Amino acid sequence: MIKQIQDNIYKARELISPYIHETPVDFSSTFSRTTQAQVYLKLENLQKTGSFKVRGAFNKILNIKEEEKKRGVIAVSAGNHAQGVAYAAMSLGIKSVIVMPETAPISKYRATQGYGAEVILYGKFIHESMKKAEELIRERNLTLVHPYDDPLIIAGQGTAGLEMAKEKPDVVVVPIGGGGLISGIALALKSVNPNIKVIGVQSFASPSLKISKDMGRLTDIEPSYSIADGILVKSPSSLTFEIISEYVDDIVLVDDEEIAWAMMMLMERNKTVVEPAGAASLAALLSGKVQARGKKVMAFLSGGNVDMSLLARIIDKTLYKTKRIVKARVIVPDKPGYLNKVLSYIAQIRGNIIDVVHDRVSSDVLPGYTKIYVMFEVAEQEALGRFIVALQNENIEVKLID
Repeated sequence: MIKQIQDNIYKARELISPYIHETPVDFSSTFSRTTQAQVYLKLENLQKTGSFKVRGAFNKILNIKEEEKKRGVIAVSAGNHAQGVAYAAMSLGIKSVIVMPETAPISKYRATQGYGAEVILYGKFIHESMKKAEELIRERNLTLVHPYDDPLIIAGQGTAGLEMAKEKPDVVVVPIGGGGLISGIALALKSVNPNIKVIGVQSFASPSLKISKDMGRLTDIEPSYSIADGILVKSPSSLTFEIISEYVDDIVLVDDEEIAWAMMMLMERNKTVVEPAGAASLAALLSGKVQARGKKVMAFLSGGNVDMSLLARIIDKTLYKTKRIVKARVIVPDKPGYLNKVLSYIAQIRGNIIDVVHDRVSSDVLPGYTKIYVMFEVAEQEALGRFIVALQNENIEVKLID
C-alpha cells in the first residue's frame, strides 16, 4: 500500500496540476539569522483556497467513479479541508456537503459556503462531526472525502513534497493534524532523497501522533483548546500512523505562545499572513524545538485562513507580551494637572496613548487620590526605564502591569 501511494504521488502531480498553484518557496534572512540555519518557507498559504487541502481534494474527486460524482461528496473539517473539497467539487461541477464543528472559525464557515457547499455545523471536535457525516452518507449515499485517512488524499498532499524536493533541503518541518499532509510529503521527499529529515509538529493540545509514535502504537488523545484548530485531531488513522512511523524522523510539540510569536514574526518580518496551524512549523524552529544549525531547512506554512478577530487578539497579546504595548499603574493626588504630567512623560519617550482609566474607589486608594491605568505603545523598551524614573522623581507611585 505505501509503495503504491508513493508511486501515485507522481500520477497525482500530473492529474491535479491544471487545477492548483505550484506555490513559491521564499528564503528568509531574518529567520536564518535567528536559527543559524538556511531557512526557507514553503508558502502554501498562497495556494487556492489558502491551504494545501485542495491538492488532496482534487486528487480524490477526480479519481472517484462517475456515478459517485453524480450523487455528490461529503467532507468533515474545521475549515481548510472543507474549503478544499467545496472548491474542488464546485470546479468539477459536483455537489458537496460539508460537516464542520460548531467551533469552526466564522471566516472558514463562510468561505466554504461561498464555494457552493451545503454546510452543516455539528459537534465540538472533528470526531463528533464525523458521526453526523456517517449519518448523511447512509441517508444520501454520498462519497466521503476524508481529510487524511485515504491513499488518494495522501498522494495529493504529497505533490507539495515533490515541489519542495526541487530545493534540495536537508530538513523539512511540517505541521501535523491527522497526518495526511506529512505522510504524503515524507513519501515524496524520501522517494527523491532518503536522507532528507522530515520533522512533524503538533500542538501540546493535541499530541496524538507524537504520543503514538513514541509509544509505538496508535493512541487516541482527546484534544484540548488551542488557537491551532486546524491540527486538533483526536484519532489518527492506522494508515498515516504506519507511514509516519517509518518515514517521519521525529515529532515535536509547540504551544500557543510559540505559535502566536511565529505568526507575529511572519507578519512583521516576512509580510506573510499564516493561520496558527500553518505557523506551527516555523514555531518549532524559532522556539528551538527543531535544531537545524548550519543546515538548509524548509518550514511548510500549510495555510493562511486565519480568523480576523483571532488575528487581532494575537497581535495585541504579542505586542503586550513583548512590552511594545505596556500598561502602567500610577497613583496620584486627585487634582487637576496630575494626569497631564503623567501623559507628558509618556510623550517624552514617544509613547502613543491607547487607553486611560481612573479608579478612585479601590481599597488601596487613599481618599483624595486616584489610581490611573494608562496603556500605551512604546518605540523602545529602554525608554520605559526613563519614564519610571521620571515619575518616581516626582514622588508618583508607578508600576508596570504584566
